[in-house]
Amino acid sequence: MERVLPFTKPSGGRALSNMEQPVCLIENSDSGEFRVNQEAVSILSEISQPVVVVAIVGLYRTGKSYLMNRLAQKQRGFSLGSTIQSQTKGIWMWCVPHPLNPNHCLVLLDTEGLGDVEKGDESNDSWIFALAVLLSSMLVYNSMGTIDQYAMEKLHYITELTELIKVKSAGEDDETLEFARFFPAFVWSVRDFTLQLVHEGKKVTEDEYLNIALKLKPGISKKVQDHNLPRECIRNYFPTRKCFVFDRPADKEVMEDMDQTPDFSLHPDFVRQVQGFVKYVYSTAQIKRLKGGFKVSGKMLGTLALTYVDAIRSGTIPCLESTVHTLAQIENTAAVSEAVKAYEEMMGEQVRLPTETVKELSEIHNRCQSQALQLFMKRCFKDEGQKYQQEFMNGVAEIYSTMCKKNCQESEDKSTSIILELGAVMKDKIKKGSYTKPGGYAEYERDLEALVKQYRATQGKGIQAEQVLHSFRESQKQLSESLRQADVNMTEGEKKLAAAQERAELAEQERKRVKEEKQAAQQLLEDQKRAMEESLTQLRKKAEQDQLNLAQEHQKVLEQRLQEQQKLLQEGFQGRAGEMQQEIDSLKKQQKDMESPSIVDMVLDTAILAAPGYYKAIPIGAKVGKFLWNKYC
Repeated sequence: MERVLPFTKPSGGRALSNMEQPVCLIENSDSGEFRVNQEAVSILSEISQPVVVVAIVGLYRTGKSYLMNRLAQKQRGFSLGSTIQSQTKGIWMWCVPHPLNPNHCLVLLDTEGLGDVEKGDESNDSWIFALAVLLSSMLVYNSMGTIDQYAMEKLHYITELTELIKVKSAGEDDETLEFARFFPAFVWSVRDFTLQLVHEGKKVTEDEYLNIALKLKPGISKKVQDHNLPRECIRNYFPTRKCFVFDRPADKEVMEDMDQTPDFSLHPDFVRQVQGFVKYVYSTAQIKRLKGGFKVSGKMLGTLALTYVDAIRSGTIPCLESTVHTLAQIENTAAVSEAVKAYEEMMGEQVRLPTETVKELSEIHNRCQSQALQLFMKRCFKDEGQKYQQEFMNGVAEIYSTMCKKNCQESEDKSTSIILELGAVMKDKIKKGSYTKPGGYAEYERDLEALVKQYRATQGKGIQAEQVLHSFRESQKQLSESLRQADVNMTEGEKKLAAAQERAELAEQERKRVKEEKQAAQQLLEDQKRAMEESLTQLRKKAEQDQLNLAQEHQKVLEQRLQEQQKLLQEGFQGRAGEMQQEIDSLKKQQKDMESPSIVDMVLDTAILAAPGYYKAIPIGAKVGKFLWNKYC
């Protein structure tokens, strides 16, 4: 299979992989054992954009692959067949650019035909159906002829989902209400449809035709229950439902080579119907989301496939809650690593050591930290207790600490080099005894004053300039005193006056050094405060967005239940409608609770409690660190 990289580069992510052909995502052996294809996982791992996942399921030899090829805007790709033998085994994947949104990737999943007589394994088919539901954001069920009781019976896989999918790890007696929160949109495509869309003498739409087919029968007999069960499952599990009917595409001879047949050789009505189907999928299929509204990227989709298949292979039931927890750990760990690395790279690109002031380095740090935090927030989800956000902040703090130390060291090295270079002439004079003659002390003072003036005028020394100058002046105290005492031209009064003046100069130098240390310490505290404020600001935004996602997810379920209750009343099932009112009341109460700002406040309170661990005292220099710790900690 040939892959070309890249075909497009959406904003905010890496380039997507251009797959010229589909690849098997989940392999299915003759014995019914599932295995995830690592090549497919590798392809998905390159996709950091959100994915819109459209899966198609249905009996074998019903033309599923043809519709998938049309969605991929290709004549061929997914295998078509003209015999009674199923062509697709397992689940095949095709990642293509989304035609309407360049920032999304369209992932098409073509599943093996259900009811293959050669396989003869009902449990195998049920798992294929369940995996398609778990992985997709839009599920297309493809059938032939009409939507009648026979077609409903063939869709018995939907009635088995409660036995194959678990929502919560604790488990509940009835999780069907939870299914509506994360199940994909449902599209029923009816192929080779030959009837007129007329009911009781009136024309009906395709969607009305589906709703009529999903009407329940009154009664409690087994026959009635068998009739109602798949219909109830579709109505309860899938909040969004759509129907398409397709005429027969062409004569039998033409259909044998559908992947080589141009549209003009097909029936015009069929071509129009396919175009309508494709347009609907492109415009309405949503991003795949986890329970809670979290968007799924290509990387995450690959992890989902691995997690679900591992559960099936181990003989356990795939659990949505456990899967989200596992995925959150993986994604949040990667989010920390990616964001910390981004911060380090940005600092490396923007910082030129040594900086002239602590504030200069601080401003770059704050800017880079804010951008890296945004990257972290964009990728992380379900960071309970802000554990991973704290890891990110600690990682940034460690890099910043190292950068501060390096800034101090380079400044010290540069300043020392400059002062030694400027002091070379004075050192030579000392060796020659130029300052030990009468009037030598005055000459020494003039040379020292000129050195200090020239040193301070030299650029590029960095934040340790005054500290190095202070150390230099301290090292000259003994020499200065000996030269002053040895100068016979000076009176005792002049010597005392010169000593006092020197002490004043050294005191002023010490004051400047301490002032710079205090400024450095204060800047550090401001950095910590700004980091905390920025962290809480972005955390609030994310918490509010998560709360909104939950509310929207909840509203979708509530609306679905209200619509279903209305249909039950119209169909004469007042008893069931009454029972459903209890669910509706409970959902409304939950919705009211979710609208409370206390949820966001609780997240922020947790973050504030963890805040002291974000930053230890970041040393800007050995003395600065000691000063900071003693004064502020």
